[in-house]
Amino acid sequence: MEAAPSSSSTSSGGPVTFYDFLDRMRNPASLDLVRSIKSFIVSFSFYTPNPDNDGKKVQDFYLSMEAAIMEHPLWAAATFEELDSAMEGLEKYVMTKLFSRTFASVPEDAKIDREVSEKICLLQTFLKPEHLDIPAVLHNEASWLLAEKELQKINTFKAPREKLLCIMSCCRVINNLLLNASMSENHALAGLDDFLPVLIYVTIKASSPCKNKKETNEQANPPQLHSNLKFIQLYRRQAKLVSEAAYYFTNLVSAKTFIVDLNGKSLSMDEIKFEESMQAARLTLTQTNRATQIEASPTLQGQTDPTPARMHDKEKDTSGGSNYPYMDAEAGELTVGDVERLLSLYKDVVTKYTSLYKVVRHLSMSKTETPVPHSEGTSVLLTQPEGTNTKIDHQRGN
Repeated sequence: MEAAPSSSSTSSGGPVTFYDFLDRMRNPASLDLVRSIKSFIVSFSFYTPNPDNDGKKVQDFYLSMEAAIMEHPLWAAATFEELDSAMEGLEKYVMTKLFSRTFASVPEDAKIDREVSEKICLLQTFLKPEHLDIPAVLHNEASWLLAEKELQKINTFKAPREKLLCIMSCCRVINNLLLNASMSENHALAGLDDFLPVLIYVTIKASSPCKNKKETNEQANPPQLHSNLKFIQLYRRQAKLVSEAAYYFTNLVSAKTFIVDLNGKSLSMDEIKFEESMQAARLTLTQTNRATQIEASPTLQGQTDPTPARMHDKEKDTSGGSNYPYMDAEAGELTVGDVERLLSLYKDVVTKYTSLYKVVRHLSMSKTETPVPHSEGTSVLLTQPEGTNTKIDHQRGN
């Protein structure tokens, strides 16, 4: 599968050319269609995110636009493949524009993504093919790696169709592995009993080793699996989520569900051993995250405190008279180790402020003079600025 499939093939074999769709929409004759599309995109942002309702709105819009395109003069003589191409272009255009509004649009989706990712991180440390009863004849690291790479591409695209193509490419690699094994090794295919365990294993392994997410700000294994599946289910045209595409998609949904619910009873593994492995994985992951935070601290890199180096430059700038480097810090730059430093700085600021207040108050009182007779018989309270005291004292002496 190409890294950027702007042109590919549908399940019906017809060409999909996104740029052809854009070219037709630039035709002045399509102004009414363009207005409908833009109006829908703009109005969509006014609604509060609700995935199920949002999905229905988009699917209804697809149907209404399909009817409008079929009746439009620009497509009067169009073939079925050309009409299908136009709808694929419409889906990609609309969902690319609405991606930030529709993908993982509610906190619950992000929560499930984290839970799935964390579960996979733990399983990665000890799960082996034999735990899923994958036959030895299907142990093919090269094919598994290729399937993993295809699945990992899913977050590089914003259109539902292209995300679905990543899943289909992954599953086709696995399916080819099964077919080759049946022909070369005389392995009798067991259908889903062979396919699903391999897909589950590939899904778990489709990542680099789990890292500290606070530092990397990225999901792994594969990225945001739950949100990607939900996005495809809600926003891929329902007429296209059938046949081979539906089969592979449903299998990945099943794989995700299996992973979420996985326990010792789900595997060919002693339950006590499973729990011990999970506990050890949690401990290892926790220690790794702590070590990553410590390594990221400038204290161990020759600094005198955990303040980022950029902040130290500010602290050393005596011309500005500032000893408080966190004035220019962003929230994302702070770590747990900064708490002690911030508390110390806070106490220092309060102490200096209190002392400064007392000094200023004392100086203010010392500069305040008692009423002095004025030449016109009135009295004034003199509070002179610094530099005029000598003249006042000289007058007193007279």
